[in-house]
Amino acid sequence: MTDFQKYIQRYLDLVRSENWLEELKKSGEKTVEIYSNLSEEQSFFTYEKGKWTLKELLLHLSDTERVFQYRMLAFARGETANLPGFDEEMYAKNSFANDRTLESLLDEYRSVRASSQVFLETLNTSVFNNTGTANGNQISVETIGKLIVGHNVHHLNIIEERYLPRL
Repeated sequence: MTDFQKYIQRYLDLVRSENWLEELKKSGEKTVEIYSNLSEEQSFFTYEKGKWTLKELLLHLSDTERVFQYRMLAFARGETANLPGFDEEMYAKNSFANDRTLESLLDEYRSVRASSQVFLETLNTSVFNNTGTANGNQISVETIGKLIVGHNVHHLNIIEERYLPRL
């Protein structure tokens, strides 16, 4: 198993059922529920110096999902170019998430997730096995879809374990 395969496996292991499209919906609903119960003040919380605020974490979910959406679209349509990676720390640093309202970040998350759901639910399943290269690593459309779920669940776990108990 390559380092890349080991890295993504930690997210794929969080996808608990074969019906990962339903898990996509549920993880989105859970994210919205958690964030809808936060105050604006709480959304600036970070559990440790140097860690993201809850606002930055929410925008990180949206940013990452957008990158994954593009990769799925490209590979579903037959793209053969190596798509670039992205530096999540740089994205977060340049996101200005803390300058926005929690409601605007939540609206953006809802829109991005709705876009993923529509795209994946209407995508011809014959292209789920299409593969392409992103950041030098071969990956399938379906695996990227599952990564959206697993990545979201990973961060929900962090929120529940490290953020919410300290609010």
